[in-house]
Amino acid sequence: MTSMFDLDLPQTAANFAAMSPLTFIERTAQVYPDRLAVVHGLGPQAVRQTWGVTYDRCRQLASALVLAGVGKNDTVAVMLPNTPPMVEAHFGIPMAGAVLNALNTRLDPETVAFMLDHGEAKVVIVDPEFSGILHKALALRQSTRPLLVIDVIDPLYSGPSGGQGQIDYEAFLAKGDPHFAWQLPDNEWDAIALNYTSGTTGNPKGVVYHHRGAATNAISNILEWDMPKHAAYLWSLPMFHCNGWCFPWTLAARAAVNVCLRKVDAQSIFDMMREHGVTHYCGAPIVHGLLVNAPDEMKRGLPSGIKAMVAGAAPPASMIEGMEQMGFDLTHVYGLTEVYGPATVCAKHEEWQKLPIGDRARLNARQGVRYHLEREVCVLDPETLKPVPHDGETMGEIMFKGNIAMKGYLKNPKATQEAFAGGWFHSGDLAVQYPDGYIKIKDRSKDIIISGGENISSIEVEDVLYRHPDVLAAAVVAKPDARWGETPCAFVELKAGATTTAQAMVAHCKQHLAGFKVPRAIVFGELPKTSTGKIQKFELRKLAGSAVAIDV
Repeated sequence: MTSMFDLDLPQTAANFAAMSPLTFIERTAQVYPDRLAVVHGLGPQAVRQTWGVTYDRCRQLASALVLAGVGKNDTVAVMLPNTPPMVEAHFGIPMAGAVLNALNTRLDPETVAFMLDHGEAKVVIVDPEFSGILHKALALRQSTRPLLVIDVIDPLYSGPSGGQGQIDYEAFLAKGDPHFAWQLPDNEWDAIALNYTSGTTGNPKGVVYHHRGAATNAISNILEWDMPKHAAYLWSLPMFHCNGWCFPWTLAARAAVNVCLRKVDAQSIFDMMREHGVTHYCGAPIVHGLLVNAPDEMKRGLPSGIKAMVAGAAPPASMIEGMEQMGFDLTHVYGLTEVYGPATVCAKHEEWQKLPIGDRARLNARQGVRYHLEREVCVLDPETLKPVPHDGETMGEIMFKGNIAMKGYLKNPKATQEAFAGGWFHSGDLAVQYPDGYIKIKDRSKDIIISGGENISSIEVEDVLYRHPDVLAAAVVAKPDARWGETPCAFVELKAGATTTAQAMVAHCKQHLAGFKVPRAIVFGELPKTSTGKIQKFELRKLAGSAVAIDV
């Protein structure tokens, strides 16, 4: 039955528009055209662009792509570091109606070739640093579809250049119209980006983002951080990783400054922070650990009150303490590629600041509560889809529901149906939920160690290892055992100069863990990591059953 609230009250162009982060740059360019949008480099040679100029360049890119035959739902791939063209790609490509596919710059040519074919890219924009990888990938492609290659020439890049493109980026932009009349998507459900998971077995899955999700997560980033106008954000997080957790769009909404960074190292980060007055940055734990463990003389003169966001492993007490000593405010978030990067936040309470560092670390280690514009995040029984008791002990699976969830996996209906079974996105992460509603991950479902019938959380053991003052990074996986089935095997990366022994590490664990949870094997060395700083446990599982993992 039609309600009186529906009768003669139609949805029209006057009262409804598709949500899209493209409107953010349009407004900022109108209101703050002369504010700094992008800075790349240090000193007088640094590249600087205002929001007015950046908006015009994005429209030029869109126009040039259309003239090159790119249309709605065509894929445009980019293989770029965190440089100005990467910022422009996040707007110019979808302004053409196309879909942005930001390729991981650390991938091997075979994987890049698969992504170019699977995503049916029509154009690829590449930085000279990655031309060699792309050249090999192009030779490995199975598709015969024509592919336009555009070379970026970065004035701050000094390495070898082997451009493979038909045209360089600036010449391509010159073909476009800086006043191009781009259009909002017909439907906010239209695709805006394609991001590939880092698949540990088989081919990676293509995660498709929609305009509404990109806009809502970008706005949530502002709300979680109370990000002010004209903030200065350092790009220490790769923009190819979940579209930089949607921060390219967040910064446009805040008329903020994109402080570009080609390469992550402590000296470059601190120099950028000082010269450009950085106020915010994001990164995996390894990035924050790099800064905390840098020499004190490198940290002198830093701006006060820098806000940092960490995702991945929970920040240990030593990291929180080290960040506080530098005057940084650390926020812990959690998410996956399928939910646009972070979609929960460990929202802090003022009273937590009065607690000892150990208690604060315990509270901040939780993955927290849903982002403002996510509908629901719960820990559910994966069999019944019923909420687990909020007792901090009963494990279930973290599941998401709402706008901040992918459209699905490209060309993979079976995986999409499985991921959304029962009306929830299934994360695969096992967790508990506390009486205050905060969630804490206990493990990935595949990372639980079952020893003598007892479940051991690898994350719980890792948390203890991180409490040791000599530990820089740690990961725990299952090691086959004839008697117990599996036992914990710890891989430990020590801080520079540390000389801790395996026996001392085991003794440390025994002080904090039940006997059956203590690692039976300790392996020292640098841990294998992804380009975004995540520890590659699948590589460690291969080593856990080898002679490398000697029992102690």
